[in-house]
Amino acid sequence: MEQESLLPVAFEATSVFAPRADAPRLSHARIGLLRQVDVVDHTGDRRSIDIPVERPLTLFIDKSELVTLMTLGAAPELLALGYLLNQGLIAGVGEVESIDVDWEVNAAAIRTHQGASDVADRTAHRIVTTGCGQGTVFADAMAEVESVQLPTAQVARIRQGTLMHILDQMRARWSVHRHAGSVHGCALYRGRAMLIFTEDVGRHNAIDTIAGWMALHAIAGGDKVFYTTGRLTSEMVMKSAKMGVPIVVSRNGVTAMGHELAQRLGMTLFGRAGRRQFLCYSGFERFDADGGSEGAGSDAQAPRAD
Repeated sequence: MEQESLLPVAFEATSVFAPRADAPRLSHARIGLLRQVDVVDHTGDRRSIDIPVERPLTLFIDKSELVTLMTLGAAPELLALGYLLNQGLIAGVGEVESIDVDWEVNAAAIRTHQGASDVADRTAHRIVTTGCGQGTVFADAMAEVESVQLPTAQVARIRQGTLMHILDQMRARWSVHRHAGSVHGCALYRGRAMLIFTEDVGRHNAIDTIAGWMALHAIAGGDKVFYTTGRLTSEMVMKSAKMGVPIVVSRNGVTAMGHELAQRLGMTLFGRAGRRQFLCYSGFERFDADGGSEGAGSDAQAPRAD
């Protein structure tokens, strides 16, 4: 059967890693990601095509309404967990008892062990950003990134061959974007091995989903590469840094503030990356264009992926 006859998969993760001992209980809510509509093309022909379904998901934390995210719904529990972490509403996954998603009411019920009594205080100061899907970051999250220490260039590196492999694999992947467009995709790599891939209507939802998966499985980011189809704004750089990932690759471009933040953090940014071409905007010292050594990073106990 040809690839195009199969429905694309919007979420895929390796099963090598087990959830941490104090991981919250998660529902496994699933829902259709595509809807068929009739269109008329440029030749005047009428046909049916698939388009992604964008739906609201309202997060309730200890019965208090927090926010409504517009999402594709591929991995809503991980999205909710990653959102809480990246917004600084929880310090770790151990604070969360359970996340239950009910698509009949488009809601995620998040229960914490101690109760989130200070949510109102934590969400008081918002900075509106350029996010799609959701892109509001709280002041605490902006301050937290200043304490991030990424691994040195001697430890975390990437070979040009590895970068080309990632670009080729992402371009060839049978995804919702390739099938129907209108979504962003993100992936996390260790060497040449893809650990997780997800798509959503906004790039922030996609990176939050990966952040939730990493936290759930206690995955360190020091030897990882983060890939996104979205532009690298300051908030995308900040979220990557909070995940501990020193090397970020985007099919899109980089904003001036994203570039400035990456330089302050010592992060390597690749942009305009596709069809075996790219621009390295910062962190040149991590890049081995001549096929030099590529360190294992901070996750030294994990098996090598390349």
